[in-house]
Amino acid sequence: MDSPQMDRNPSPPPDRADGTGEEDDAIGETVYSKHWLFSTLTRLIQMVTEQDSEEGEGLIELSDELEEELCKVWDMAMNKDVAGFLQEFKTPDILLGVIAKSRNPRLTEICVGILGNMACFPDTCVFVSQNDGLGAVLLLLLGDSDPPTLLETCRLLLTCVSQADVAPLWLERIQQQTATCSSLCFIMRSSTNVELLIKVGELVDKLFDEDEELMKSWLSGPPRESDEDKDTDQDVASALLEAAVQLRKESPKALEAYLHALQLLTTVDEGLQYLVSDRGCGVSVWKLVCEVVCEDLCQPDDPPLILQEQKALLAPALALLSALYTNLQTNISSALVASLLRILYFDDENQLGEESRHESGDGKADGERDVQLQVLAEIAAELLSTLLTDVPMEVVSELVKMDQLTEKIWVSALKTLLPQHNTSVLCFISTLTEVEPKLADVIKKECSITSDSNEPKPEPT
Repeated sequence: MDSPQMDRNPSPPPDRADGTGEEDDAIGETVYSKHWLFSTLTRLIQMVTEQDSEEGEGLIELSDELEEELCKVWDMAMNKDVAGFLQEFKTPDILLGVIAKSRNPRLTEICVGILGNMACFPDTCVFVSQNDGLGAVLLLLLGDSDPPTLLETCRLLLTCVSQADVAPLWLERIQQQTATCSSLCFIMRSSTNVELLIKVGELVDKLFDEDEELMKSWLSGPPRESDEDKDTDQDVASALLEAAVQLRKESPKALEAYLHALQLLTTVDEGLQYLVSDRGCGVSVWKLVCEVVCEDLCQPDDPPLILQEQKALLAPALALLSALYTNLQTNISSALVASLLRILYFDDENQLGEESRHESGDGKADGERDVQLQVLAEIAAELLSTLLTDVPMEVVSELVKMDQLTEKIWVSALKTLLPQHNTSVLCFISTLTEVEPKLADVIKKECSITSDSNEPKPEPT
């Protein structure tokens, strides 16, 4: 059965059985009944007790009626007053007992979902997180085979790791629980559930962002002897890559967390060296990211404003390519150079439009440049300048034959490289002069580059 939609307001539970709706029965400022909530949780406890006393291997049965009531509790836990009331009632302890005994995937999913909603509020998140037994069980649940349960478990863990007060506690637990990396890698390698893959990617990205040492320890690990019969390949880089390949078929935007996690690996020497080593997947990562940048993002028929929508994905993608390029010594594609030229041109057009709107009183205050776009432009300029220094003549020939690359785009993009990347521009102009002297002359004129000087002239004031 599918999980209930979490973006709707839950229906109020029934009034008290005696027909009264006394104000003191309401939870906080809500219309939810304390009596009804007590009754539902009591029924859950009774079910646990009865089934546990019978022969069998845990809780299997869950009536439709109790499932519906528990789903109402799940929805209600999105309310701060209800979450606080559940805390007072020691609900995490109750749910821990149920999860530990449950053999019913739907029941486990609902219990973890309730905890996930409770953890959305700082106070209740601290309360949930301080339960060491619950923390251990939740990490073990990452080895579960039920996608909805895995989704709710990852959502809960991401919520907790994202809250500063409890993040260190969870990071320590995850570091100590060596199976966590293998479990997440297995999900990324084997799952086709888009929602689950997105949430796992967000969780891994957050863990890497919060704890560099944890990231280093996850770069590669040997299989555990106790799991010889399972897929225990703990190469987190290749697992991230496999999930990204799967997600690209569904939605490029969903790749953001995965590309950022891979990019974070390149920020430490151990990660970068592992990726570009013979046993690493750096070449495959380069190929995928180039395809995403060149085929999925910022296309010739897109408006310049597309950068605003795609900046969060383009920035880690280009940073990843920039980190890998020098070490891989891969061939330069004309498509990648064209994409970088277009990105810088679009950014320049956006800035001109913003200046125009500011002058008319509709834009941002002077100096309020979009920080993310600025970072993206800087990364793109750095990568383009590196490629232009090495670009072979045959690639330049391919570039000048592209109808999409107008003189305006060439001039606009190359201007952004000056004066910081003078050497790269001059090196490229030298090659371009041999291939297409007319275009080279236009660029030199518009960028104030003289043939007898190694430095561009300053712009006239």
